[in-house]
Amino acid sequence: MGTLIDSSVLIAAERGRLDFAGLLERHADEPVAIAAVTASELLHGVHRQKPGVRRARIETGIEALLALLPVVPFDLAAARVHAMLSADLRGRGQAVGAHDLLIAATGVMLGYRIATRDRRSFPRIRGLDVVYW
Repeated sequence: MGTLIDSSVLIAAERGRLDFAGLLERHADEPVAIAAVTASELLHGVHRQKPGVRRARIETGIEALLALLPVVPFDLAAARVHAMLSADLRGRGQAVGAHDLLIAATGVMLGYRIATRDRRSFPRIRGLDVVYW
């Protein structure tokens, strides 16, 4: 099984709150990737920074991550899973953020677990294997 990494893990790594290189090393025998929407979330964070040294440092780090990790696009197969998960959540009266649902759908479509630090949204999604990094 592979792992799809949520932006919460990458942000924690950027802030020095976890050993990301160590985590990747421990999972070197399996595929590890990010969803395209996660790449968008990370790049959004760069564009919200004021121009300067801090923004340049963050942007360099994000670009290094994007070069390191495969980025999985949201395609028709993921859209089909997304529709199913969304309908299930709505039928149960549950809410999950739009980006988290796109990430979850991508993970379920691939048969990957989601690595996250978010203990609220992802556990609500049936059929999703969640690990906390």
